Amino acid sequence: MRTVLSRLAVVSVSAVVVAVLSACAGYAPPTDLSGLSRDEIVARMGPPDMQGQVAGGSRLEFPRGPYGVHTWFVYLDPNGRATRSEQVLTETSFLRINPGMSQEEARQVLGRPGEVEALGRNRGQVWSYRYENPFCRWFQIEIAQDQTVRSAGYGEPPECAKRDDSTHP
Repeated sequence: MRTVLSRLAVVSVSAVVVAVLSACAGYAPPTDLSGLSRDEIVARMGPPDMQGQVAGGSRLEFPRGPYGVHTWFVYLDPNGRATRSEQVLTETSFLRINPGMSQEEARQVLGRPGEVEALGRNRGQVWSYRYENPFCRWFQIEIAQDQTVRSAGYGEPPECAKRDDSTHP
């Protein structure tokens, strides 16, 4: 009886592991997506958050991960076939965000922000992007009322803020 229960437990755990790993299969684009059609990519990754025209074809945007720490751009040629993909929530991409650029230009570099917060006194918005990093921080863009980037840099997300125990018993 004990052996049967042990085997049943191993089979159950194995089934859970397979199910979890299968669910992650659609997280990132396939390693070799060259030539896949838009429909094949959507079947594997789900519907894109945005699709837009870019030089030489179009681009699909797939924000991913808990709290959106990855955003994948998949580029398609004019025939709707994949040519490449890239994860854009990176230091390299963040360095491309500069004061004075338009809100739309920033959106084209990083995709949809994970969070948008209005600034007081109608001064604009702050766009926040979580990303993989060894520190507890996110990248933020301050968008002015005229829809241009006022500033950009790193901040501490709310889940990392240290609580003042003297005010919270």
